Amino acid sequence: MPHGGDEDFTAFVLARSARLVHIARMLCGDAALAEDLVQTALEKAYLRWDRIELGDPFGYVRQAVVNQHLSWLRRRPWRERPSGTTTDLDFGPNAHVTDPALGVQRRVVLTSALNRLTRRERAAVVLRFVEDLSEAETAAILGVARGTVKSTTSRALGKLRDTPELADLYVEERA
Repeated sequence: MPHGGDEDFTAFVLARSARLVHIARMLCGDAALAEDLVQTALEKAYLRWDRIELGDPFGYVRQAVVNQHLSWLRRRPWRERPSGTTTDLDFGPNAHVTDPALGVQRRVVLTSALNRLTRRERAAVVLRFVEDLSEAETAAILGVARGTVKSTTSRALGKLRDTPELADLYVEERA
């Protein structure tokens, strides 16, 4: 990689790594593992930086993060690490919580609900609703048909709707 490419890559990492880690945390539910996923994706991007920097480097690295997360599906269970809890999940800039305890309760309940989803369901939900991607964009990233994204997302949302703690939390809030 030319010297100027290193500076461009460094600028990209400084500008976009926080968002990539946030996406990875939503995918895997573990802050340390999320950082590992992003690090692996950035390593791959660095090696190809001269080819990807002119295109969509964020999209490339996000795709690498999702692929790394989904590759767990092909690993033997004894090689997986437990995801633990992610009480530090961020609801984003639009999440206004006046009572900090309610914010913690929301994160615990949401984390528990997301942990009940399969990895593919969780990836579909994160890409569609956290990243706000279209069905077609999500399908391209996951390497599946658009209909598969629709059915996977529908199944995941059904599981989330059937989570009593999640429903109770938001019913209490509206009352």
